[in-house]
Amino acid sequence: MRANEQREYDWYFRACFPPVSRTVFLMVHDRELAEDITQEALYRMLRHWRTVSEYERPEAWVRRVAIRIAVRELQRRAARVSKERLGQPTSYDELPDPDVARAVAELAPMQRAAVVLFYWEDRPVHEIAEVLAVSESTVKQHLYRARQRLASLLGEGANDHAR
Repeated sequence: MRANEQREYDWYFRACFPPVSRTVFLMVHDRELAEDITQEALYRMLRHWRTVSEYERPEAWVRRVAIRIAVRELQRRAARVSKERLGQPTSYDELPDPDVARAVAELAPMQRAAVVLFYWEDRPVHEIAEVLAVSESTVKQHLYRARQRLASLLGEGANDHAR
């Protein structure tokens, strides 16, 4: 980029940033996000400066790009909220035994995964090994240790039965 092009771009950057970020803020209601989106739009203007600088109103191009980015971000947020709602675990009250579910939540992650797959989803050890990308003996070890820990947490004796 030549010095005169850089000066012209810098001028547009300073001129466009406040009004475009204000527009985006009114859409997303988050100042930092609005500034990030505006910077992204202005960066895209820089990448395409030779073309955009020939437009009658380069600032309109930046505003349109920023608005499109903001709309996509708002759509992502809306989708994320609904997907997170779908992905929420069943509440402990809806599970067969809330005390067991709470105890399982205290297990190490791999033990927890093995217990959930083995006991709640009724999957065989070989399938759990495949899902967790470990050997069958490792799955059995996770189940054994999980049963010991659960027995301790629940104040009961451990029952050793891995299929």
